[in-house]
Amino acid sequence: MPKVIIKPHPELCPDGIEFEAQSGTSLCEAMLNNDVNIEHACELSCACTTCHVVVIEGYSKLNEASETEEDLLDKAWGLELRSRLSCQIIIENEDLTIEIPKYNINMVSEHPH
Repeated sequence: MPKVIIKPHPELCPDGIEFEAQSGTSLCEAMLNNDVNIEHACELSCACTTCHVVVIEGYSKLNEASETEEDLLDKAWGLELRSRLSCQIIIENEDLTIEIPKYNINMVSEHPH
């Protein structure tokens, strides 16, 4: 099974985390299944940017971003060349190293401040 490495994030995984993921699942689902509680305000339907990640290693082996995903990414905080929405990344056979941006833009946060 492919390995996913998440770089340290101050709130979601302060020490970083490494886990094996089932091929054919989305990166967002794999993170949630491994207690990395990344926001996913649109319930994985590619309608927001809260699950935005930056792919450090393995980017070239990923499924291509759709036009909808590309349009949404234009609105993401901290956009980089290797930015993707984790709900749209389908894990195949390649290992991935991911960084979760410090902030996200969530217009309808379900968590009161």
